[in-house]
Amino acid sequence: MSTDASMNAIILAAGRGKRMRPLTDATPKPLLAVHGRPMVQWLADALSEGGLDRLVVNTEWLGEQVTAFFESWNVAHPNVALQFSHEGLDFGYALETAGGISRALPMLGEVFWAMAGDVYVPEFDFSSSTAASFAQSDQLAHLWLVPNPEHNPGGDFGLDDSGRALNVDADQARQAGIPRYTFSTIALYKRALFEAPWSDVLPGNPQGTSAPLAPLLRKAMDAGRVSAELFDGAWMDVGTPERLAQINAAGQSHF
Repeated sequence: MSTDASMNAIILAAGRGKRMRPLTDATPKPLLAVHGRPMVQWLADALSEGGLDRLVVNTEWLGEQVTAFFESWNVAHPNVALQFSHEGLDFGYALETAGGISRALPMLGEVFWAMAGDVYVPEFDFSSSTAASFAQSDQLAHLWLVPNPEHNPGGDFGLDDSGRALNVDADQARQAGIPRYTFSTIALYKRALFEAPWSDVLPGNPQGTSAPLAPLLRKAMDAGRVSAELFDGAWMDVGTPERLAQINAAGQSHF
């Protein structure tokens, strides 16, 4: 297990990408091209530029392609220790976000970056100093939220003036005058969030339990243990062929 908490990351690349069909019938969604590079390469390159020393990637759908890409990428980035969590090979299905992270915990440090492999965010700074500051806090997670896109107008979580992420629905937020934003999928996490009492999944997820992330985050938010900030740079959840075409038709940071 890596002990340098500021230099660990997991890229979640196991999803089927059903909404992207037929593009994802033969190509895993993270490897679809954005401005001439596989989508996930933008994330991997940015992490490396931030000083990453350990990267974990989970796989399921067309996992052999994801593995081959990252092994090739690793040749050009030899200072990054690369490991895989092959959910498809181990269980025959993807474990969802919390289940997948739990499965990969033995390969990660006490603090680590995590993000979906299908978000395009070319201006994000994966800063080691940000991770180090988070490691010294009492928070279990720090989320980067973004202004609500057209496909998610109501947002996911509230954000107060002190930088706390809030578990409030749209009506509660409206009544309290609290803005709700969309979760970018980019976050810093502490290992403890994926252990008891926050998570019911066994350490290392040996049983292959599929589990979503939102319930863990909402539970920790209710305890005041999740911080957040608003990221207003270029960002898109590339969830449909139309969004992919929109990005590629626009400039690198203009969409």
